Amino acid sequence: MLKNKAILFFLTCFSIMVSCDSNSVYDNYKSVPNRWHKDSIVSFKINPPDSIKAYNLFVNLRNTNAYKYNNLYLIVEMLFPHGKTIKDTLEYRMAEPNGKLLGEGYTDIKENKLWYKEDVIFNETGEYTVNIQHAMRENGKVNGVIELDGVTDVGFRIENPNNK
Repeated sequence: MLKNKAILFFLTCFSIMVSCDSNSVYDNYKSVPNRWHKDSIVSFKINPPDSIKAYNLFVNLRNTNAYKYNNLYLIVEMLFPHGKTIKDTLEYRMAEPNGKLLGEGYTDIKENKLWYKEDVIFNETGEYTVNIQHAMRENGKVNGVIELDGVTDVGFRIENPNNK
């Protein structure tokens, strides 16, 4: 009897957690094996559900304590179905000045939801591609970081805006 109540409690909590994310339209992660090489591009193929409605876009990142930088530089490229391309170099803060990593999570894995674009309308029908790669450099060094430690997963998320 007690076991059945525990299972029912767990299922109720799980369904509440899943249903609380009603803003999500697309949310996908891809694993980064061992280290994220500077030439490794993480790609997402997206078929937006609506060509009139505005969405908010995010880059999601999971990292461990092995991530040793205070910031993160990313190159994010969006390829439209009819050939147009938008490419952005973005910087995100990943740690507090004292070195404590930002992000959600109680273990050594932190999840970061990083703003990419706000109120985007996918006005072209068809498949969009989003490519993400890191562009990290160390202070005083010309060449970039070849292999970035501590990043375990890279994700892309599309949400309905909260105010609409």
